[in-house]
Amino acid sequence: MPKNVTKLPVTILRGGTSKGVYVLETDLPADKAEWEGLLLRLMGSPDKKQIDGLGGSQSVTSKDAIVKKSDRPDADVDYTFAQVSVDKPLVSYKGNCGNISSGVGPFAIEKGLVEPKEGLTSVRIYNTNTGKIIEADVHTTDGCVDYDGDFAIAGVPGTASPVKLKFVDPAGTLGHGLLPTGNAVDVLDVPGFGPVEVSIVDAANPLVFARAKDLGLTGKELPAALDADEAKLELLEKVRGLAAVKLGLIEDYTRSAWDTPGIPKMTFVAEADDYVTPDGKEIKKAQIDLLSHMMSMQKTHPSYAMTGAMCTAAAAVVPGSIVQQVLPKDVDTQFIRIGHPAGVLECGVDYRENGACPDIDDTFGFRTANLLMEGVAIIRK
Repeated sequence: MPKNVTKLPVTILRGGTSKGVYVLETDLPADKAEWEGLLLRLMGSPDKKQIDGLGGSQSVTSKDAIVKKSDRPDADVDYTFAQVSVDKPLVSYKGNCGNISSGVGPFAIEKGLVEPKEGLTSVRIYNTNTGKIIEADVHTTDGCVDYDGDFAIAGVPGTASPVKLKFVDPAGTLGHGLLPTGNAVDVLDVPGFGPVEVSIVDAANPLVFARAKDLGLTGKELPAALDADEAKLELLEKVRGLAAVKLGLIEDYTRSAWDTPGIPKMTFVAEADDYVTPDGKEIKKAQIDLLSHMMSMQKTHPSYAMTGAMCTAAAAVVPGSIVQQVLPKDVDTQFIRIGHPAGVLECGVDYRENGACPDIDDTFGFRTANLLMEGVAIIRK
């Protein structure tokens, strides 16, 4: 093997509607400053095709999970999420990915970091990006992860075994509570467009919610069509950038795509209505409680981020929030149905009323995971 080559043990799992490369932290350089260059080469970035790496040319397939045994009394493993930009020389550790989180439990069991129990193994995950605990319930049989099952999620073909994710005390990943601005609704003055009402909510990940109609959208847009509309993408990124300034993440909103590309996550919502997914499936108004689209690394998320669902569930119980405004008055907060581009995602929230800002005990939902590959990646320096 040439001297300029690094051999890195890797596992590829589909977690929810994302796909990622999972690695043990002990297999990475001790100096974390070396991680960015290594992960970029591992995924083949920057390159829109990621032809020379393991990335899949979309933000949802250009993700890494870095896992190690935890020293914390309240966690079994520590997990660091890395979003590798497809077309920029950039790795972001800001925020977490709930879909990739759904693969951490199975990975931890596969690597012997957690001893499996018969039937169901609960894995306590400390996410270093957000400083929060996630409890993952993984089906296990005869000492092995059981990936087969009859549970289906929108955006993934076929069925698999469900993984329940509970985000414990998810509010305040940025250290400023559920409503980091102190308001259920803020008004952003968008250059070249005008004022836009938003709700900036921080649970599992910080999201900025706007009404679709206020942005000239319906909430039914197909991802390919929206991604082809440069003017709308620019508008959505302006809103996200201005929210990032309000959160104190950056000073110049025009730098958002570079300096804080992953958070806050831009989301636009609308009242429930009939719509059609990109594969032609008809979703009826009665099947959902709201329409919602998320953006991921300045493009339309093809389905919905799990952390986004967790934050949406939390926002649903904030009095007067943009999300609450588009929901039915009698929505079941234990069973909120989000209509997204790929179909329907169900989630819930346990909370206690506390005036204008509720106390969020946990948010929860179900994903699936699938082990795709174990091997060694050859990384050239």
